[in-house]
Amino acid sequence: MSNKKDQACTNEEDKHPKVLIFKPYPFQVGQKIFIESGPRRGDWEVLALGNQKIRLRCPISKREVEWDRFCYFVEERHDTWPHPD
Repeated sequence: MSNKKDQACTNEEDKHPKVLIFKPYPFQVGQKIFIESGPRRGDWEVLALGNQKIRLRCPISKREVEWDRFCYFVEERHDTWPHPD
């Protein structure tokens, strides 16, 4: 037997589909980040920020890149950096 509260939740779910919300991450210069997958995978240090671009440096090769902002916050944890291969 369901109660009115359960029915209200079901009706609300029927009216509004589940939506995933993403927000660009508010980087700060000096942050050490690890991109877990994709073509930009690896360890990076944030060097500079613009309205549209982010400049990063690899701590191993010292290669610097500038890309359109692309990262979204997923998880924060204490971890080894740079990551061992």
